Amino acid sequence: MCSKFRSPQKKESDMMKATKFAVVLMAAGLTVGCASKSDITNLQTQIDGLKAEQASIKSTADEALSAAQAAESKAGAAEAAARRAAAAAEETNSKLDRMFKKSMMK
Repeated sequence: MCSKFRSPQKKESDMMKATKFAVVLMAAGLTVGCASKSDITNLQTQIDGLKAEQASIKSTADEALSAAQAAESKAGAAEAAARRAAAAAEETNSKLDRMFKKSMMK
């Protein structure tokens, strides 16, 4: 049923149910919700432990990032050296071909 077609009595009944539910929740919260100092201290200890663990994880992640960046740099240098070696080999191959052709013409 669509809510705009409800009767005024039904709306009042729904409001009463919601009000009663809210009162029950508040009473339960007041009964159970009072935390002791030891509970708060325990939670603070857990929070401090989690902060320390988070700092350790961040440190490990930073170290991993540094290692990855160093590896990337070394890979780039190795690639550049390989390209230079390939170019030198190609140049040497061309020289040998020219020398061979000259020797064949004699």
